Amino acid sequence: MPKKLFIILLTFISFMSFSQKESIDKVIGVVGKYPILLSDLQNAMLMQEKNEEKISKCAAFEQVLFQKLLVAQADRDSITVTDAEIENELNKRLNYYINQFGSEEKLEQFYGKRTNVIKDDFRADVQEQLLAQKMQAKISPEAKLSPAEIRAFFSTIPEDSLPLISSEHEMQQIVKKPTFSAEAKKEAKEKLEGYRERVIGGESMSVLARIYSEDPGSAKEGGVITNVFRGQMVGEFEAVAYRLKTGEISHVFETPFGFHFMQLVARKGDLLDIRHILLIPKMSNTDYYKSKIQLDSIASAIRAGSITFEEAVIKFSDDKETVQNAGLMVNPMTASPKWTIEDISQIDQKLVQTIAELGIGEMSKTMEYTNYTDNKPAFRVIKLKNRIDPHKANMKDDYQKIQQMATGDKNRKALKEWIKKRSKLTYIKVDDDYKKCSFENSWNLAN
Repeated sequence: MPKKLFIILLTFISFMSFSQKESIDKVIGVVGKYPILLSDLQNAMLMQEKNEEKISKCAAFEQVLFQKLLVAQADRDSITVTDAEIENELNKRLNYYINQFGSEEKLEQFYGKRTNVIKDDFRADVQEQLLAQKMQAKISPEAKLSPAEIRAFFSTIPEDSLPLISSEHEMQQIVKKPTFSAEAKKEAKEKLEGYRERVIGGESMSVLARIYSEDPGSAKEGGVITNVFRGQMVGEFEAVAYRLKTGEISHVFETPFGFHFMQLVARKGDLLDIRHILLIPKMSNTDYYKSKIQLDSIASAIRAGSITFEEAVIKFSDDKETVQNAGLMVNPMTASPKWTIEDISQIDQKLVQTIAELGIGEMSKTMEYTNYTDNKPAFRVIKLKNRIDPHKANMKDDYQKIQQMATGDKNRKALKEWIKKRSKLTYIKVDDDYKKCSFENSWNLAN
């Protein structure tokens, strides 16, 4: 079973079956003091359907069984999760589903509940899943294998069972991000200073936020963001928030999103409720395309031979993720510099055709794109560093993939052994229908 096999039973997948939950739910098993509900099984199966993977009822039941065993062991070992961790996970999952529905209003309309009520409905389930994650990380830390162990693992794979590796590409980039003019920033800051003075003078910050704030997530709530925890916001925002006293109003400050001022509404341990107003400087077409013109000039200098691509990355690129690595783009799905066409299409469909037309060492024209790390528009030129044709896996070209396979194999064996031992020490009872299942692991089930 994979490293994070069963524990990511995403709570919000159950949105699709939530309306049926109360009327059809029943207990179909028990692990320690934790019941297994029919809805738990349904949600596990629904998740696999969402991932376009077929799974049997028995396999889904074993997923849930494993999660409950992890939670039972976490209880024994006094493993806990903080309110901040739960809130963070709830926010991430809720934001995902808001994007799926198109807006928060559409989500609320579909379920007939406010967002905060939806979050509360699933808080206990998210807590359980986070406990399971922590427990699994404790019992099965990421295995660290030596090169000799990885070679030994590879030697056990029969020739006809070696995986076929798709065509892969290594790419470098130089990025220029549009910036606001000094005049636009000055205008936004001065306007916000005026709003702040009005609040100091007694006007309602909540009303001003609803009218003027350009933060789409909080403006309609009067600028309020609840349960802010350390590490959730950008550093500039967080630094101001955690210095404030309850009720205090900050100075105007700048973040990568624009200019803000805020008020600390409440402090609950490490969690903060804050109210803020955001103004974003206005960017003219001239400001926007200035970065494209700069990048065109840089690309021309590279083609003329007056500077190398790698030198230009260090000197001019605005992308912090790649500037220290000669512009080499790391695939966020694999943490590898190698990209399949399918990987590329997930971040930039236009880049697929560009890469197909480039030879090794060639550089693209300046391209407009949306940076997947901050979801903001920018410009870049791409250099195709290498292209590896489809082939059977081998140690020279695919060491990282083989390392991942070997690590996964070792982790699977460790988890199998843990399940075998812990299920003998934990009361586990399941409905007769599921006793007939052929499980992947050895479970000690009560009669």
